Amino acid sequence: MLKSVDPKSLSENVFSLIGDEWMLITAGTAEALNTMTASWGGLGVIWGAPAATCYIRPQRYTKEFVDREEYFTLTFFSEEYRKALSLCGSKSGREADKVKECGFTVKTAQCGAPYFAEAELVLVCRKRFAQEMDPNNIPQDVKEKFYPQKDYHTLYIGEIVEVLKK
Repeated sequence: MLKSVDPKSLSENVFSLIGDEWMLITAGTAEALNTMTASWGGLGVIWGAPAATCYIRPQRYTKEFVDREEYFTLTFFSEEYRKALSLCGSKSGREADKVKECGFTVKTAQCGAPYFAEAELVLVCRKRFAQEMDPNNIPQDVKEKFYPQKDYHTLYIGEIVEVLKK
């Protein structure tokens, strides 16, 4: 069972948590949501509040939900859910019900943002900033390696308004 904790009590290594263990970015409502796997992001403080950053490519279905909603969640799981996270990163919610295929149980935070009961850690974020990456400001070697299709990410900053932890 997940319980509310202070963001400052977290001791996880964010580099491993995001880069190695991955996370799900989820937005929408309990009835209509989409989720995607991500391994780019960060945690820190901006504008005097705990915050998370995440990055979404323009073709991702989840982007439509994050753009439309005021809140989104970043959800982290134990290793036993690696296959489910792989599925959420390889299938589109436009063609499949990823939540059902993964067997996730949808819950909602106090603000109404959806997350999954199976998670180890949930960061509930209020969207505070979104900006498309400007290719003119991205180094050429990065563009060649990560953007051969010129599908530059949108950067999102979310103020962490609630943390739920097992």
